[in-house]
Amino acid sequence: MAASAAALSELVEDVVVDAPVLPRQRDVLRSVPAWDRPGGEALDDALRLGRGMRLRLLAAVRALLADDSLAGLGDAARLTTVVLFAKSRAPEGRKDDLQSYIWGAELGRWLGMTASTVHHDVLPVLRQRDALHTRMVINDEGHPVGLDCLVMPLWRAHQGGGAAHPLALNKAELAVLLRLIEALFGPGWAPEDKEPTPPGLLAGRTGKGAATDRLGLLLMVLNTRASGWLQLCGGSVRKKEGRGAATLSRLLGCSPSGARKVLARLAEAGVVARQRKATVTRMNGRGRVMVLPVARAYGRVLAPVEPVSGSGSVFSERPDGAVGDLAPGQDAGGLGTSGFCGAEAAVEAGVWERPDGAEFHADHASVVTPVSSPPLSGGFSGEGRGGEGRRPEHVCVREDQAVGGGAAAAEPASPVAEAGPLRGEKPGKSAVDEQGGQRAAGTKASGRLEAVAGGKTRQQGRADLPEDLDLRVALGPVAWLWAGLNRWQQDQVVKAANAELERLKDLLMQPEGAPRLLADRLTDRLKETGGEARVSSPFGWIIRRGLVQRPACSDVRCDDGIRLDTGGDCANCGNVIHIRRARRVRIAADIDRELPGLGVAERRQVLEERLREHAAAEAEDFVWRREQARAEQARREQARTAARERGERERREAAAADAVRQALACEDCGQQRSAGLCEACGYRRRTEAAIAEAGLVAATWAADLDDAADVAAVAAHVRATLEADIETTHQQFLQLMEPGELETNPTAAASVLAFNALQAVQQALPEYRSSALGRLGSTPEADAEARRAYKTEQNRRWFRANPNGADAVAAATKAADAARERTAEYLLATRLEQLRKRTAARTEAVAPAPWSARLTELAARTLDGDQAGAAIA
Repeated sequence: MAASAAALSELVEDVVVDAPVLPRQRDVLRSVPAWDRPGGEALDDALRLGRGMRLRLLAAVRALLADDSLAGLGDAARLTTVVLFAKSRAPEGRKDDLQSYIWGAELGRWLGMTASTVHHDVLPVLRQRDALHTRMVINDEGHPVGLDCLVMPLWRAHQGGGAAHPLALNKAELAVLLRLIEALFGPGWAPEDKEPTPPGLLAGRTGKGAATDRLGLLLMVLNTRASGWLQLCGGSVRKKEGRGAATLSRLLGCSPSGARKVLARLAEAGVVARQRKATVTRMNGRGRVMVLPVARAYGRVLAPVEPVSGSGSVFSERPDGAVGDLAPGQDAGGLGTSGFCGAEAAVEAGVWERPDGAEFHADHASVVTPVSSPPLSGGFSGEGRGGEGRRPEHVCVREDQAVGGGAAAAEPASPVAEAGPLRGEKPGKSAVDEQGGQRAAGTKASGRLEAVAGGKTRQQGRADLPEDLDLRVALGPVAWLWAGLNRWQQDQVVKAANAELERLKDLLMQPEGAPRLLADRLTDRLKETGGEARVSSPFGWIIRRGLVQRPACSDVRCDDGIRLDTGGDCANCGNVIHIRRARRVRIAADIDRELPGLGVAERRQVLEERLREHAAAEAEDFVWRREQARAEQARREQARTAARERGERERREAAAADAVRQALACEDCGQQRSAGLCEACGYRRRTEAAIAEAGLVAATWAADLDDAADVAAVAAHVRATLEADIETTHQQFLQLMEPGELETNPTAAASVLAFNALQAVQQALPEYRSSALGRLGSTPEADAEARRAYKTEQNRRWFRANPNGADAVAAATKAADAARERTAEYLLATRLEQLRKRTAARTEAVAPAPWSARLTELAARTLDGDQAGAAIA
């Protein structure tokens, strides 16, 4: 059957290609030459994707390229499916959902190929692998004007995976993907009556390897964050190709050598930049790849990039007609494999290329009618639909069909339609169609007015079931009853069915099975009634009996003793039945024990009375428990409301307190509205604390801890050294600034200088700590601890036979060094704690200067513009 479908598809496509094409009746577009760099706000908006949208589109493209029908195909065929997928119509309950309209010449412009290559090397391969179904579209004169295309991975995803499948994009997501593709390599259009659509970044890139470059750029953009840097893969890679080429090879599923050539072509085209991270030693670090369009879209500052090595053009890697631009490497993982950006083995280099003289396809016979592309005024994707065709107003609107194509153009008698689904066609007769064949012959057409008793008229309902697939499946068993309802009743049934479907989706582990489950329920209800003919009131039966769940126990998943999620018997119902039977047996035993002489009829009467009493008691208990549950629910709602009000009140109080705090002046310099401490003074406090800490660290080994003067002398020496370093840093910073630049904003200049001082001290503090650890590691305490650790390690049972051997000595030395380091750290921590306590005691003894004593010092400082104006006022 698959081979037959492929053969029929080829036959129809040959008819489309070889049929003569007449001039169009109306040309409203004209061609636009490809621009080298379109730029502008439209490009930036298309490339400025949110994280959620970027990951959603990346998952969809990966799932599409990883489909089994595309395995082993070339990049031109894979890019074709991506373009047609982006141009397809989102599911909206229409007949032509999931389809896209295009023609060979236009598709070739998207791929950077000729129309002949598309018709002979791309489309036949996709139809043969059942990855694409096409159907010819004709105009009123019967001439072919294009193709209706259905991407089969997309169709299978909607049939089997439902809305959770990565390919199930909605209308807005498809529009964003199409706009992104247009910005990257769209051919560009210029309608006469509207603003032109500029070509994409790689629109001028045609011929050899064009499809590979375009597909690679799209995958790189989807794997690039807002910073513009491509997310590189991990693991070991070959030094010759680099990590950027290894990442692109895993994206494209080719060898790293081939990916390196693609990366070079993209760099020469100006869309990719390569750079190496700078290290502290000013040597080249790890290589990075920046996607320039994404970086420009987010306004990122670009660093100097590494020039592309090599001479001559890099666009001569493959022959012009090659379908597979790059062959997969030995170990290159495709998009469908796991472990992307993980630690994978290095792949073997090498690109399997076709020779330049390879024949692309067989020459056409002389008797074949030459193929000519339809005369286009601009090549816009909305053209080629007949005399009245119109261009869509935005990317979300699907391109129109041919004029008059209501039946003739939209549904021609094509053998391809029988081979596979296209334009909403189903692969076979469904239960809905079979039920539709049982309708009475006298059913009125939809929308007509029917005379009723009393001379009044009412609007007859629609004969067909709703277009929504879920509703068609769910209401299929009652299709005959549906035809007898009026419009209002049908609308009410649709609302009730949608509400029940939503409720079932919340209960089930697999929500896509809700329509089938509701259809089974309606079927069971019809069997209980005796068939549709036994239903006297269709509307009341569907609303009150057919769609209503009937739980036999307290479990919300129970329906007539059947579990909705598993389809098996409800275990809770079994427990209820067991409890009722046990209770009946217990009551009967009590009666036999209490009243042994009763007859059969009297015993049955007494048993029924006691069972009724138990049932009444249980009902009363159930009512009590329900009231308790309602009271508890009300209490929880009240507690949640109080918690929300308390949280809102706390947020308002925090906001008010923050506003008051922001209005406070700086405690050190008096700058207004500094939240109690301005930025420069905050840096100065941290710098002072770091200098004091460095002095204490140096004093732990260089001073006598019991001599305060000695400790102060060491701290003073450290302070002088650090202040000299700070001054050197200030001078270097001032040399880098332009004359007069700091005077323009004194507040910002003070903050920058204070931050530079803090950085200088923080960089010197680890050196002081390392020096202190080294000196404390040579103290007698550390030496004694190292000797004890050395002997202990030598005396271990596995070294007792040869305590002076090489292994024993090495282990003992390692243990001694570790003990020495631990002792040094302990001594440093202990001495620092001792010094801090003494310093804190001396600080508390010195009272801080009052604010009035500091006014003289502050009065000598210059005021900024705002403070000066306030003082004058």
